[in-house]
Amino acid sequence: MTRTDYFNDPNAPAANSIGVAVSAFTLNERGELLMIRRTDNDLYALPGGNLELGETLSEALAREVQEETGITVEVTELIGAYSNPRHVIAYDDGEVRQEFSICFRANPTGGEPRTSSESKEVHWVPRNKIADLNVHPSIRLRIQHGFENRQSAFFT
Repeated sequence: MTRTDYFNDPNAPAANSIGVAVSAFTLNERGELLMIRRTDNDLYALPGGNLELGETLSEALAREVQEETGITVEVTELIGAYSNPRHVIAYDDGEVRQEFSICFRANPTGGEPRTSSESKEVHWVPRNKIADLNVHPSIRLRIQHGFENRQSAFFT
């Protein structure tokens, strides 16, 4: 399924749904950030996805990271809760979802990078190369907060 992100766009379609999503800020021992290149919008992003019924947020995050990247992680800390009614995601099935994502810090515990149906690329990206990637502003904000090591979680 393809998606189109609308951010502060007065011509964006009206949201008709909202769901809980999670994303992972994961650094390896070299300080490189685990990122994917999404298959649905061709943007670079933190791995993550939707919470499924019967899961905790930590379980959803670990599952999504493993599915999208091949890397297993342990969730360690909340970075922030991101909700923005001016950021909507339109899918080709007619759903238009308002952004609501909870970003966690996670430590890699195993696995080898590999792609999936949701990730056409998986990379450990050096911090000084992230600015060169095509990353949505909402993901850039989460990355910024992850590197800041804030005293308290961000929320909107």
